[in-house]
Amino acid sequence: MTEVAFDTATPHAPSVIRLLLEKLGIAYREVPEHAQLPAAAKVQAVLLDDTVGALMVLFPQSQLLDLKRLAELTGRSLVAVPLARLKQMLDKHGLKSLPAIPALTSSPCLYEETLLRADKLLIQSGQTGLLLEIERDPFKKMLSKASAGVFGEKVVDIRPNLDRPHDDRAEITQAVRAFTARRIQQRLEQTIEIPPLADTAQKIIKLRVDPNASIDDITSVVETDPALAAQVVSWAASPYYASPGKIRSVEDAIVRVLGFDLVINLALGLALGKTLSLPKDHPQQATPYWHQSIYTAAVIEGLTRAIPRAERPEAGLTYLAGLLHNFGYLLLAHVFPPHFSLICRHLEVNPHLNHSYVEQHLLGISREQIGAWLMGLWDMPQELTTALRFQHDPSYDGEHAAFPNLVCLAVSLLRSRGVGSGPEMPIPDELLERLNLTREKAESVVDKVLEAETLLRELASQFNSH
Repeated sequence: MTEVAFDTATPHAPSVIRLLLEKLGIAYREVPEHAQLPAAAKVQAVLLDDTVGALMVLFPQSQLLDLKRLAELTGRSLVAVPLARLKQMLDKHGLKSLPAIPALTSSPCLYEETLLRADKLLIQSGQTGLLLEIERDPFKKMLSKASAGVFGEKVVDIRPNLDRPHDDRAEITQAVRAFTARRIQQRLEQTIEIPPLADTAQKIIKLRVDPNASIDDITSVVETDPALAAQVVSWAASPYYASPGKIRSVEDAIVRVLGFDLVINLALGLALGKTLSLPKDHPQQATPYWHQSIYTAAVIEGLTRAIPRAERPEAGLTYLAGLLHNFGYLLLAHVFPPHFSLICRHLEVNPHLNHSYVEQHLLGISREQIGAWLMGLWDMPQELTTALRFQHDPSYDGEHAAFPNLVCLAVSLLRSRGVGSGPEMPIPDELLERLNLTREKAESVVDKVLEAETLLRELASQFNSH
């Protein structure tokens, strides 16, 4: 007998799934999804393919799916099916996610054999926020035509360096040595071929720390870089800022619309962004780089304004931290080009994990480590280096804590609304308390930003064009 709680407020599994499980004679119980459920019992289902055809792969969320091991096991170069194709298949059945039911597709199925160590398995129902709990034996019955294998890496055995910045230098050096196969003894700065900081960026950094810098100074710097000048004028003219009248010059844009602080940080973000080009490869489900940056900066701008004035960190710097929070992503693509595609393919098949686990597993370092290291190398403000380095540590309360805390909060809020990739991250009360923000206030800030989503996308697309 199928066990279902009759709570009208709770969403139920889509009818196609209920009918399929009934047809297979599989009993299940509907369970609301929440963070306390054991990852080892939650089944991650991914649809992969190659020239041979599609393959459904099932593994516990306590593991990272290693495509290299999968290739050794199957003799196939499998990658995630294109998102558009997966969506078409799910839409046909009225599903929001892929349930771990092999009979749902006509594809063969491969499962990680450690799955069957759990007494009860939790699979996606196809309805957001709702899982189906199935006992081990009925679940095994669903796998009667599937093959078993060992291809996962335990997440607990992967230790991203979230809070040991003193080890960054050694770990980055080690990663570079491992992936260039050169046993080099030179200093790290000579090991990685980092492009020099653009002249424009160097001039803007000097202005940022000059207490006597004026609007004339920033205007003259921006005007010497035609692409940057066009950018600033087009930003000021954007409907997002609703400026009165036509914007005729860079000075006009700064004085009438954007202000000194915003222009200096926008200009710096753009100048740094141009130092490293956007990678041609990227994970399928990723929000475009500049979209993610602009959204995060906009949310941080709102959150900073919501902090009581006495505790408020420097608004321009918090905005810049949002704009550059994912800079390490560009750097990984620049430093490890042959391996960046491998990272992208692993991020596609491990949507249940934060990117830090994938990068640690494949490279031995994360984008946060290498991004913060470069900011230090370029003599960027310490607040910015700290923001990049500790942005995924909600418990960080060291020096300049407000900066990484704001990035952490903004990224988590956006993920909960489907912007950005990776699993949703719970927002601890302590994080909000450290920032003197209420949960309601934080949610209302992200609501306002997303109301202007179309305009923000337009602003972001201007970054992409340069």
